[in-house]
Amino acid sequence: MKPMTRRTLATLSTAVALGVLLPACAPLVVGGAAVGTALVAVDRRTSGAQLDDQGIELRAANRLREQFGERANIAVTSYNRQVLLTGEAANANVKAEAERVVAGVDNVRSIVNEIGVVNSPSLGQRSNDTIITGQVKAGMVDAKDLSASAFKVVTTRGTVYLMGRVTQREANRATDIARNISGVTRVVRVFEIITEEELAKLASPVKAEEDAAKRKAEGGNN
Repeated sequence: MKPMTRRTLATLSTAVALGVLLPACAPLVVGGAAVGTALVAVDRRTSGAQLDDQGIELRAANRLREQFGERANIAVTSYNRQVLLTGEAANANVKAEAERVVAGVDNVRSIVNEIGVVNSPSLGQRSNDTIITGQVKAGMVDAKDLSASAFKVVTTRGTVYLMGRVTQREANRATDIARNISGVTRVVRVFEIITEEELAKLASPVKAEEDAAKRKAEGGNN
């Protein structure tokens, strides 16, 4: 299936809210982010979607590298088969061609092309972006009303991109966290919005598994 254009995507429940301008100064958020295979159990994607996302990122990155070499520095992030393209391209033609290349990858259902036609950022800017990403994730972990594993966070040249299957409440809360990180200039939301009822259904199997594990552990201690 060919991916939808960005214009079409904007009309669907998958919300892409662009261009949230932020104040230059904001308080620093400090904390730790938990990552790794332990998060798979509470991932809101199906296991099939998770595998597809890994395959999409790998194949798309390889094709872009083969196509452009040093002419572009493009990062591919896929969540629930929706692809976010970030990074830098030498010109608008390269940016457009990159989207066409990724559109040809199996299982891609939509593309958000945020590649900048700019010079590649300095090492200092890249380091700052990495720090911002870590601080946004840490803020989500510290928040009691969010599941940090429901989000993917990507930062490029001070712009934070948020992805995930989340409720409107969670989307707004995550945006507030990101916008209060020092150095963030803009937040781009690339969310698939679900209802609170859908969230409850997603959470039920996870809670049942956790309760079963707890009962098993308690039984082993008796």
